[in-house]
This record gives sequence, C-alpha cells and structure tokens, in this order.
Amino acid sequence: MADIILNQQNGSFDFTAEIKNLPGKPGVYIMKNSGGDIIYVGKAINLKNRVKQYFQSNQNHSPKVRAMASRIASFEYIVTDSEYEALILECNLIKKNRPKYNILLKDDKHYPYIKVTIQEEYPKVLSARRITADGAKYYGPYLNTHSIYDTIHELRKVFPIKNCKKELPRDIGKERPCLNYHIGLCPGPCSGEVTPAEYSASIRDICMFLEGKHENIVKKLEEDMREAAEDMRFEYAGKVRDRLFALRHIQEKHKVLSAADYDQDAIAYYTDNIDTCVSIFFIRGGKLIGREQFLFEGSGENDAAVLLTEFVKQFYVRSGFVPAEILLHRPIDDHELIEDMLRKMKGGKVELHVPVRGEKRSLIQFVKKNAEIELSNKREAILAEDGRIQAGLAALGEVLGLEPASADDGAEAEAPCARIEAYDISNYGADDKVASMIVFEEGRPNKNAYRRFRIRGVEGQDDYACMKEVLSRRLRSLVDNRERFRARPDVILVDGGKGHVGAAASVLDEMDLAIPLAGMAKNDRHETSELITDEGEAIILSEHPELYRLISSIQDEAHRFAIAYSKKLSEKRLSMSALDEIRGVGKKRKMALLAHFKTFRNIRAAGVEDIMRVPGIDAKTANAIHEHFNETAADSISAE
Repeated sequence: MADIILNQQNGSFDFTAEIKNLPGKPGVYIMKNSGGDIIYVGKAINLKNRVKQYFQSNQNHSPKVRAMASRIASFEYIVTDSEYEALILECNLIKKNRPKYNILLKDDKHYPYIKVTIQEEYPKVLSARRITADGAKYYGPYLNTHSIYDTIHELRKVFPIKNCKKELPRDIGKERPCLNYHIGLCPGPCSGEVTPAEYSASIRDICMFLEGKHENIVKKLEEDMREAAEDMRFEYAGKVRDRLFALRHIQEKHKVLSAADYDQDAIAYYTDNIDTCVSIFFIRGGKLIGREQFLFEGSGENDAAVLLTEFVKQFYVRSGFVPAEILLHRPIDDHELIEDMLRKMKGGKVELHVPVRGEKRSLIQFVKKNAEIELSNKREAILAEDGRIQAGLAALGEVLGLEPASADDGAEAEAPCARIEAYDISNYGADDKVASMIVFEEGRPNKNAYRRFRIRGVEGQDDYACMKEVLSRRLRSLVDNRERFRARPDVILVDGGKGHVGAAASVLDEMDLAIPLAGMAKNDRHETSELITDEGEAIILSEHPELYRLISSIQDEAHRFAIAYSKKLSEKRLSMSALDEIRGVGKKRKMALLAHFKTFRNIRAAGVEDIMRVPGIDAKTANAIHEHFNETAADSISAE
C-alpha cells in the first residue's frame, strides 16, 4: 500500500526545506504552478535525487524541462513500495490530470476491436470499443469502426454467419429465417437446421483468418471445391469458388508487412528538432490492419527518448490491447519495468524489441518513413493555423533586422517579408545543372511566380558559380525593369550556408541592390537547422519554432521544384541519346516523338500504330523504333 504524503502550502512554499525532507524511496512526484494546477507528474526510484535535479542549474536540461521548472510553485509526492507501483500510479495520474508538460496523446479515444463471442453456443462477430474479461476473443485494434464493419461484411461473404439480434438457442423456430438466409449470407441457425457444431465451423474459420492463418483456409476451400467438382456438385463448387475470390479480395486489402504469425505493433518517430511525429502500425498475422499518427508540437530530438517512453506507457494503458511483440525505433527508459507492466496487462508474454537488422529493422524504417511524411504534411497544417504564418514572417523580419512597412490611416503595418524568393541549385551530373526560384507571398506559395533556370555558363559542378549566374540573370531583369521579373523581393533566401550566401551577396553588391539575404543551412542529418545572414551570423532555428516551420516549408518547396526540373531534363537527355541509336531517327523526328509522347517511357511502351501517328514518322521508321525498344527490353530480361 502506498504512503501518501501531501505538502501543505501555507503561505510561500519552502523549496529548500521540502527538498531536504524528501525520502530516498520510490514514488511519484506532482509539480504544481502558482494557481495550484498540476503541470507535471513523474516517477522516481529515488524521490529525493530525482526532484532535486529540477532545481539545480543544469544546461543539459531540454528547453521544455527548463520552461516547466521555471513554473513550479510547489510539489507533492507519493511514496510507493516499489518502482513498479510508482509506474502504475504515474500512468493513472497522467491519464486523470493530463498535465501540461507531460507527453500527452491528444485524445482519449478507445480503438475498436472485432469481438467473437466464442463463449456462446451460436457465437456472434461484432465490433467492440473495450476489451473485457467476458470469455470472448478480441482482434485488433483497428483504426476506426468503418474498417471493422467493412472487414466483417467481407468475411460474411466467405463465411456465412448470423447478423441479427436473435438470442439462440432461445429463439430457434420462433420466426421464419430472414432475407440473409435466402441470399446465402446466413446459414439460418434460427430455423433449427444448423447444429452448434456446424455453425461453429464458420466461426473457427473466421478466427483463423483474423489470426492471419489465411493459407490454411484457402487450402481448405480449394479442397472443398475440388471434391465438389469431382462429385459433380457443380452448384456447390461454384459457391465455394466465389468464396475463394472474396477471400483473396480481403487478403489483397491487407498489406503484408511481416512473416510473423502473431500480433505485432511497430512504433517509430521522426523529429525535426521542433516537432515530432510518432507512427504506430498495427500488424496482425503479418498483415497491416491499421495505423495511427500522433503529432507532438515542441518536442524535438532532445525529448525523443522520453517521448517514446511516455508514448508506450500511455498508449497501451489507454488502448487496453497489448500485442505479443512491440517493435521500437530506439531503446526506451525503464524497458524491463514497462515490459513487466504490459505482461501483467496482457496476462501473457510481451516483448519490447529494438531490431537492428533483418525484416523487422526494415519494418521499423518503413514506419519511420511514414512518420517523416506525416510530419511534413502536419507542418504545413500547423503553419496554416491562425496567426502562425504571420508569427513566422514577423520572426524572419526580426532576425534579419527588418522593420514593418508603415501604413496610412491607422491600418495595420505590412509585414516586412511580404514577398520571399528562394533559390536552390540541383545537379544531375555535369550536363544537367538547373536552379529553381520559388515565391512565397504573405507566407504562402505563389506557384504562378515560380521560375526555372538552366545553367549556361558554368563548367563542372560549382554550386557557388551556379548561384551567381542565376541571381545575376534574375536581378538584371529587375534592374532593367523587364516585365517578367519586375516584382522586387523583400527577402532572398538561398539553399546553403556561408558559401552560397557569399555568392549571392556578391551579385547584390555588384548591382547595388539592398535586399535582405539569408542562407537556409542544413545539419549533417540533412535537416533544416540554421539561417545564415549575409553578415555570417547563424540563427539557430530550433530556438524559433514558428520561423523554423516557415523556413522548412520554403526550403522543401525550393528543393522539390529544382529536383523535378532536373529529373525532367535528365530523362529528356537520356531519351535523346537512346533515340540516336535508331537508324532513320534524326533530330527533327526525335523532337516530334518527344512532343507527341511527352516522356521517354511512353515512347518505349508505344505500339507501331501509335508511333505512326507522330508527324513525319512512316511505317518503316515506326517498326524500327518499336523493334529497337522491344529488343532492348528482351536483352534486359535475358540478362537478369
């Protein structure tokens, strides 16, 4: 039994005295702000040592911990008999109070499950929100009830079962069988013609399918169909064939991710030093049945280990279902303690595993990639929220030392970064050097103003020279007041560090243009990390969340646009060189083919008649083109 010790707040809270009185025992500590609200709950194997750390000057604390510690006005603690008891109590207190500085799942929904009431004489298959000790079997969790209803509907096509509210055997013979019986979706146990043993055969097959044992069921159906055909029971054989088609349709809808025949969850995260997305994939019998993504704003790499630990604890306490194996992106704190808690929740074996090689490692990388994509999508959604774009633009103006433009008649002053132009260089070999210019107006992309450049005067791979050429061409148009580039940027951003900024600054100096300039630099993990000013100052973006989200969005868009153009040119060059090998295809015919088919892939896939529709291509040349690519494909296949 835990000893509860509450620190009464009489006047000001004496931190020095209270910390001295803390016991060196396991327990839970509860931090409160000046209003008496709980802002953080934690557990410790030694309360005195753990709580004392929050009030020591320590630069190793993350920004989030420092912010929380600065708001602590008092604390309470609960002494427990063991660290395990403290872990359980911590989970319950977090779930109940939802403290601001704990890692929190944003909602408290319960995932749906498929429930098979095997404890009944005539079992039902239905959805359930909670797992209870009622003797039924539960499968899941699934992402939503729609996916459950869809799965149950599909299963009933393969394994006819009752879908009504009749209580059997109590209601047997009281009413006529319903429409489902007549259309083959129910065997009609209410008629008394189906024994519990016969009905349970379909239930066993459904359970086998939900456990991932698909091949056993397929073999069984194939054997039934073959025997029926041999006995000339063709109508029944046709029904079994239809059930096989329906079963394969369900199989195709569930992506195979693992060779395991037991329940697995795979959890990974991706962080950009400002926000973190945790992705969890639900895998049952090797098949992906659902996934969920969780965004944690303001949780960067420094918080990642703590975040993953808290996520595992909270998620399974909340969901109620614990699989046999949980694959993790990285080790978590209190590994053995949490594993023990999950085993007791499940009532069976549970393994927390961090794979380092093989299929399971590939699965975790797959989940991590999904988390990265989701975070990129969420970043745009976060930025689009009210006031965040303006906050990002204001932060950009502040770090660059810009003042808002004045406004007349008391109107709100315009942002100093209304038009941002960003440039990126892309190299696909020495022959395919290109650059992109993208435009953000009022913090949002204006794709009509985007421009693409082919580098003309640079030999070899020299990004600095490429940047100088592109900016010279663009800014010369501005200086000469040409229509195409008449708009003047408020800020110029270049993809890169000091070297790229220096190259761009030399062009601005040469043309006597006073336009604010900065470089978007990345770290060794190829993530946006700093903004480099033209004076060489490095602005650490992790210290400016709204600015970080804005700059990341701009940099990603500039890179995407440059890469797309580079790939297009590279494909065109490759297609031109491939067409050079065909007799009778000169420059004019090459250009006509590309203009008609748009891509080299389309030319290769085209038939002779399609090729003959291209202006200037006769039957002989069309045959030569078609044969050339078919022979090339055949050679590739034989070589493999």
